[in-house]
Amino acid sequence: MLLTIVRVLLALALYVIGAFVLGVALYPAVLFTQCAWQCLTDALPWQRTLGVCLAAGTGYFIFGFSLMFVAAALRWVFRLDLTEGEYPLASLGMLRWYIANALQFIVWSVFGDFLLLTPFASLFYRLMGAKLGLNVQINSKYCADLSLLEIGDNAVIGGHATVIAHSMESRGLILKKVRIGRGAIIGLNAIVLPGVEIGDRAVVGAGVFVPKDTKIPAGTVYLGK
Repeated sequence: MLLTIVRVLLALALYVIGAFVLGVALYPAVLFTQCAWQCLTDALPWQRTLGVCLAAGTGYFIFGFSLMFVAAALRWVFRLDLTEGEYPLASLGMLRWYIANALQFIVWSVFGDFLLLTPFASLFYRLMGAKLGLNVQINSKYCADLSLLEIGDNAVIGGHATVIAHSMESRGLILKKVRIGRGAIIGLNAIVLPGVEIGDRAVVGAGVFVPKDTKIPAGTVYLGK
C-alpha cells in the first residue's frame, strides 16, 4: 500500500513539474508567433497565414531550446546532482533521482530527435550534469542519471544505446557512476548498467549487455559473456 501511494505521489509530481517546465518553455515561442501575427495585420490573408505558419515552425525550435535551458535551470536551482549510494524508495534521494530524470525525459521526448548527433546533444548532457570530454558524439536518448555519467574525449554512444547509473533492487534505489573512456565506442542498442567502467578506446559491440560493475580494459572489444 505504501509503495502504491509513493508511486501515485511521484506521478503527480511529474505531471506538475512537466506542466510548469513545458509552460515556461512555451512562452517565448508563443510570444514570437504572436508578434508575427501582429506584424502581418496589413498583409494579404494568404501572406498572413503563411507568415504565422513559418513563425510557428520556428517557434517549435525556440520552444525546444528553451526547454533545454529551463530543465537545466531547475536542476541547478534544486541541486539535483545525484550522489552514489543506496536510497530507500520513500526517501529524499529517491525523489531527487526521480525529478532529475523526469526533467531529462521531458526534453528528450519533446525535442530529443533534433538534438542527436549535433553539438547540442553534448551541451544538454553537460547542462544536466554529465562530465563530457571534447568531441563526444551522442546518438541516443536512452541515457539516464546524467550527473553520474563521465565520458572521455572522442567517445561515441551509438544509436538507441542505453546507459544508466541506477538499478532498483530489494533494498531500494542503487546509484553508481558509469565511466566511458577516451575514444570508446558504445555500439547500437547496447545496454550499459551502473558501476561499469569502459577503458580508453574500448568497444562495446552492438546489442551487447554489459552487467553492473563490469570493468572493460582499454583497447578491448567487449561482446558479452
